[in-house]
Order: sequence, then C-alpha cells, then structure tokens
Amino acid sequence: MKTLLVIRHAKSSWALIGQSDKDRPLNDRGNKDAPEIANRLVNKEIPIDLFLSSTAVRAKQTCIHFSKVFKAENNIEFTNALYHANSKSIFEVVSSIDNKINCAAVFTHNPGITDFVNELTAAVKIDNMPTCGVFAVEASIEKWSDFEQCEKRFLFFDYPKNI
Repeated sequence: MKTLLVIRHAKSSWALIGQSDKDRPLNDRGNKDAPEIANRLVNKEIPIDLFLSSTAVRAKQTCIHFSKVFKAENNIEFTNALYHANSKSIFEVVSSIDNKINCAAVFTHNPGITDFVNELTAAVKIDNMPTCGVFAVEASIEKWSDFEQCEKRFLFFDYPKNI
C-alpha cells in the first residue's frame, strides 16, 4: 500500500518587484499556514516517509515547515523536475520514488498540480488547488512505478480555509 500527499506550496510573497519566480519566498500567511496544515496531517496520524519538493524557494520553505512539524528534516529531497511541472512530469517523479517509501508528500505548483490531482481519481475533481492545499490518495501497489496506471482511493482534500 502506498499513500501520496500532493501539496501546493503555501502563499508566496510578491513584495520584491523584479525578483525571479523561483526565488520568491513565503509571505507571512504562507509561513503561518504551512505548519498549521502540517499539524492537521499529524492529527490524522499520517506517517510521511519522504518529503519531495520543487526547488523553488516557496516550495522548499513549505516542505521544510512540514518536515519540522513531522520531526523528519532528514527525509527531504529537492528536485527541479517539480518546478512548474505538468502532470506528466509529476507522475514521472512519483514513479521514481524508492519502493521502501510507503507515504510520500510532493510539493509543487499550479497549474500542473491541479491537473495532476484531477487525474488521480474520478471520485473528486477540483477547480483550483489552493495554496497549501493537500490532496491525498492511497494505492494498493508495492512499486511506485505502478502508481500512474493503478486505481487510487481518495482519502481527503484539505486547505487552510477549510475550517
């Protein structure tokens, strides 16, 4: 059994005009939302084995907030393949996860993340993956390479304004 948590980076700052997209950090709301949502996952007793993040600063910071809450700061991997990745690229990253990992959290960006989660299951479709949103599915597989083609079971969808 494999569990995948797909997480959009938290709210980012647009304060510095001319700053490159990849270098934009989280704003105050993003720095508040990320640990809050991570704590919601802890309360759901979800044991995340791997935190996989885009190399964009806002995604990395979101991932680090989550890993700190989970006390798993040594279980982070950063990959440029998740920076503004389309759904095909996200599937490729997921299929390359080590099979020893049972639960992975993937941090990436819109619009690819919305397209990706809408391909995971027919049970739930969303119009837009909100910042710091988490979409979770479970798959009865032993190898991550089988993830794209297998049937997935929707677990939950959570985001900061979902109170």
